Formats: sequence, C-alpha cells, structure tokens
Amino acid sequence: IKRFPKKEIVMMGREVKKLNLALGGIKDLNGAPAVAFVIDPKREQIAIQECRKLGIPVVAVVDSNCDPDMVDYIIPGNDDAIRAIKLFASHMADACLEGAARRKEDKAMEAEETKAAEKAVETKEETPQEAK
Repeated sequence: IKRFPKKEIVMMGREVKKLNLALGGIKDLNGAPAVAFVIDPKREQIAIQECRKLGIPVVAVVDSNCDPDMVDYIIPGNDDAIRAIKLFASHMADACLEGAARRKEDKAMEAEETKAAEKAVETKEETPQEAK
C-alpha cells in the first residue's frame, strides 16, 4: 500500500467501503438462501431474476404497479409507505426468528428421541444375554 500514491489509496479505501456495504452480508452465508423476501419487486427486479435462475422461491410485497408474474408467493400491500415497509419487514423478521427457534427445539427433541431409542436398544440387547 505504501507504494501507491495517497490519492489512489483513498480511492481504494472508498472502493473497499462500497464493496463491504454492497456485499458484506454475503460472507456470512453458508450457501444459497432457502427463500428471498423482497419489498418492492419493481425496484428489485434484478434480484428476483437471479433468484429465478437459481431456483430460489421469492416472497414479495406486491403493489398495484408491480408485475406479480415473477413472484412465487405474493403479499398484496403498499410497498411505498415507510410504515407499511416497517410492518412487513418486522413481521417477516419475527417469523424468521420464531422459525429458527422452533428448528432448534425440534433438533433438540430429535436428539433426545434418538438417545432414548439407542438406550432402549442397548437395554434390549443386554437382557437376552443375561437370560442365558
């Protein structure tokens, strides 16, 4: 970095900040998302097209000025008002958190059931040997 002029260093720093802002969330993804949630399909047309190519279902808030053909799951609503956007986004975030918590509980219950089943199998295996 020292070999570049100060002006280029500043420009590179701006570029890095811009890329982090645009793509920073991608580094935390483990794979492709299971579903995409879009507020304004008219504005986010490119994202919807990418999801269609990758086979990712799209859930979108569709206003009367949007084409619902590209969206898999339509939520009719106003995508222009800030209060409406906050409402839709907060409900979707709450639903995602609730689903993650349920998934965690289900995995814990599955683990307990498999442990109980393994323990039952072990006790059944031990019982016939003791009878001999």
